[in-house]
Amino acid sequence: MDQEQTAVVAAEPDDAIGAPKKPDDRKRWYVIHTYSGYENKVKANLERRIHSMNMQDKIFRVLVPMEDEVEFKDGKRKITPKKVFPGYVLVEMDMDDGSWYVVRNTSGVTGFVGSPGSGEKPVPLQDKEVKTILKQMGIETPKLKIDFAKGDRIKVTSGPFFDFTGIVDDIQPEKEKVRALISIFGRETPVELEFYQIEKV
Repeated sequence: MDQEQTAVVAAEPDDAIGAPKKPDDRKRWYVIHTYSGYENKVKANLERRIHSMNMQDKIFRVLVPMEDEVEFKDGKRKITPKKVFPGYVLVEMDMDDGSWYVVRNTSGVTGFVGSPGSGEKPVPLQDKEVKTILKQMGIETPKLKIDFAKGDRIKVTSGPFFDFTGIVDDIQPEKEKVRALISIFGRETPVELEFYQIEKV
């Protein structure tokens, strides 16, 4: 009985070493460098090469990290996509000589970030870094671009307090509102206003 147990225990490490890796184990994210303003062109070039060279089983996704920025202009809420890392593109791939060659020699790619030297394979991003970037790209609510701060003088552009001026007393980004102190009948009165209802004076 003891011999059987010993045999089983001894066999386990060998099995673990020889066990085939899951396909996802080799999928890692890498960062490639390009000229600022050419990120989308590089993404399109690389996606074309992946198809023409049948590399779909080695190069899985190509992403230009973007995030939505919300700003309020002329009383309107405007969402603008903005590049998080200008000049960089993310590639999810199984790194070997073939996939490395295809990406490295794509038009517009100037190199991999984290390559120890010429011709050497780059270091993949850590899982934590990837999660942070992917979260920035849309799992979260859009990032607000707020043009005013506490103490700023503002003018009300719509609603019941139209044309009144006041001072920003508190900003509530999660509600897209501010509390402003507005002079009503000679008294400073706190009023809650939507971002789109005010502009900086």
